[in-house]
Amino acid sequence: MDFPSPLVRGALVSRYKRFFADVVLDDGTPVTAHCPNPGAMLGLNTPGLVAWLSKSDDPKRKLAHTLELVEVDGGLVGINTLHPNRIVAEALAADAVPEVAGYATHRREVRYGVNSRVDFLLEHPDRPPCWLEVKNVHLRRGGSLAEFPDCVAARSLKHLRELTAMVEAGQRAVMLFVIQRTDCDAFEACADLDPAYAKGLTEAARNGVEVLAYRCAITPTSVVLADRIPWTGEPR
Repeated sequence: MDFPSPLVRGALVSRYKRFFADVVLDDGTPVTAHCPNPGAMLGLNTPGLVAWLSKSDDPKRKLAHTLELVEVDGGLVGINTLHPNRIVAEALAADAVPEVAGYATHRREVRYGVNSRVDFLLEHPDRPPCWLEVKNVHLRRGGSLAEFPDCVAARSLKHLRELTAMVEAGQRAVMLFVIQRTDCDAFEACADLDPAYAKGLTEAARNGVEVLAYRCAITPTSVVLADRIPWTGEPR
């Protein structure tokens, strides 16, 4: 996924009210940017962090700038939770995710479960449908371990149950965690911040939901799916 225009660099002043971030650009210009991330953003909202913003020329937008990346410990982290589905769509089109390669069509936002839409429905005339949910991961609290979620995620737990129901119906279901960081080599569900989700992920896997964790390659010009890393909670 390429950014449509070059990002501009600055320093984060404050992230507040969930969807706002004040940033001072490198040329000294203060701007208020849209922060497309409703989560806690633990470790990614510290004043002074290097921030990278995109800018829209759409006159209808209230805020021209969007917070896209921050630099932490010398590495880039993608905070835009709208990007993972686009990143995955490009990877699926290129058959760059071997575990789900070879499907003839990839439909997005297909209704399923109880008032839900699956991120992707993969179909092929010679195999069962594959229901694919995507979650953005940006939390790292120590070492090289990526974690999800960074706060209580009741809606994400609901998705696990709906994926499990698809497996019980004889179809395939995959939970794909997209890690928008380059400094992690393993993934884990965050049991202390959301024990219900951590338990639910393990139960879903035991019931046949496939769990994949992929980290990204990130630069100020693009974010792309790179390679799979292990999930430490995989049932044995």
